[in-house]
Amino acid sequence: MPRIPVHTTQSAPENSRDQLKALEATFGTVLNIHGEMAHSPAVLQSYIAIQQVIDDYGSFDGRTREAIALAVANVDECSYCQAAHTAGGKAAGLTGDEMVAVRRGGAGFDPKLDALLDLAREYTANVGSVQDTTWQAAVDAGWTDEQLTELSVHVTLNLFTNYFNHFVGTELDLPEAPAL
Repeated sequence: MPRIPVHTTQSAPENSRDQLKALEATFGTVLNIHGEMAHSPAVLQSYIAIQQVIDDYGSFDGRTREAIALAVANVDECSYCQAAHTAGGKAAGLTGDEMVAVRRGGAGFDPKLDALLDLAREYTANVGSVQDTTWQAAVDAGWTDEQLTELSVHVTLNLFTNYFNHFVGTELDLPEAPAL
């Protein structure tokens, strides 16, 4: 059960309205997570700012970004983000079977991606700590220092949304991700 109501573009605080309207235009509706974030312009603006920095400077394609989000959401047991990124993953070109595989802990369909996701899962599960062997496996798979450094912002963004959903009890307003 949600702890706070979902704002609409009309009920949101003034400093959240423009951003909430932009998100509504992008997604076709005010998603529950965004309507709840709107309670605090600092939260909504932080979410949007991190997304914008990734859009402006990130090197990962949409498929990789969505796979990272699915891996992190599964480790964090965030059903809302698993649902949201299942939709995003489909739009980015991941198949249903590939997304289930990512959520189960493997991306055998893409060994390079699998090495990156192993690092993301370990980073998430161990509060930022990873083993040298996991890092080296990602390097050996072909990921650059820039990309491995960038992974931290993707994990951070997803932890932010996962934790937010757990914290406020966001109700699912998207199709549920397939059961594992």
